Amino acid sequence: MNQRVAVERGLSQISQYLRQQGCEVEDLSADNMDANNYACCVISGGDKDMMGIQNVQFQGSVINAEGMTADEVYQAVQQRIGKQ
Repeated sequence: MNQRVAVERGLSQISQYLRQQGCEVEDLSADNMDANNYACCVISGGDKDMMGIQNVQFQGSVINAEGMTADEVYQAVQQRIGKQ
């Protein structure tokens, strides 16, 4: 099961927590937008069109972390990964 997760820059607490839980985390940036490499991506929700993300087709899921704790984001990641 692919546990590679792309996380928007600026969500360092979530990135750190996901790493502690065993996920492979990379920064989501314009340079690494190859969506097929990730189970899901996590965005802040502050700017849903950050770098044109809503135009990118992710094979996995996009998780809007706005208003969520790091653990809630991790649970959402686990749910999405489990459905793949």
